[in-house]
Amino acid sequence: MSRSTVNRVLLGVVAVLLLAAGVLVLAGGLDLYARLGLDVPDGWPLTSPDQPVVSAGSRTRWADESWWWPAVIAGLALVVAGTAWWLLAQLRRSGPATIVLPTPGASGLRLRLRTRALAEALETGTVVLPEVERVSVRLLRGPRRQRLRLRAVVRLTPGGDPAELVEHFETGPCGNARSSLGLADLPAELRIRVQTAKPAAAPRGGGRRRRPRVE
Repeated sequence: MSRSTVNRVLLGVVAVLLLAAGVLVLAGGLDLYARLGLDVPDGWPLTSPDQPVVSAGSRTRWADESWWWPAVIAGLALVVAGTAWWLLAQLRRSGPATIVLPTPGASGLRLRLRTRALAEALETGTVVLPEVERVSVRLLRGPRRQRLRLRAVVRLTPGGDPAELVEHFETGPCGNARSSLGLADLPAELRIRVQTAKPAAAPRGGGRRRRPRVE
């Protein structure tokens, strides 16, 4: 699972929890249960404007238990550790920021190319291929940190040929990138999505089409 997918899932879960809590507080604060004549189950939180969000009984239910405060501290420590891990994961780059270009015949000269510029060049060279509608390219570190690999997500138009795209991508943008970087091999991960054709609109009037009568 990619980092962006994990972020979307976490943000979705947090958003759902916050939305549920906000709806409960709003319903209790506006006394909607009584106004709408709804019967809520026993123990339902915040059923009226005079009721606190957390009752005194809930706050002191396990305060005298010996395991309560160690459990609270351990839970808060896990939350802090998980938040710190997530923050460090966002700051960590999944690929190099720059690439050193070969300079044959020019000793002492060192050229660096930004990976974002190379990714944009690959996207420009891919989007002009036949039947390509949209493309996104990222440069990542391979299993060996010194090795570079690229990941491309390409969306084809309806009826596009994935096999033809693979051939054009390998001999076109990917081959050009290998020659420019002076690499014998550039591992590439190509994800192809073919857009489905939209169904034809139904004829106006909603009636069935009449077959022509042959006499």
